[in-house]
Amino acid sequence: MTYNFDPDRWLDNELAALDHARCQQKMTDAEYENRHAALMARYDAMLERLDGTYQLPSEG
Repeated sequence: MTYNFDPDRWLDNELAALDHARCQQKMTDAEYENRHAALMARYDAMLERLDGTYQLPSEG
């Protein structure tokens, strides 16, 4: 099976949308922090479900 999904790009897009909404003053700082924490938790859970073959090995 081939994954055509890039979780890092997904996160970048979601963070950009969240930051845009914050800049438009559509949320309080507390709401932003809550939504950011939830987004990061979702991203971490997503990475745990993936088999990791898309990741490049680290050097060293």
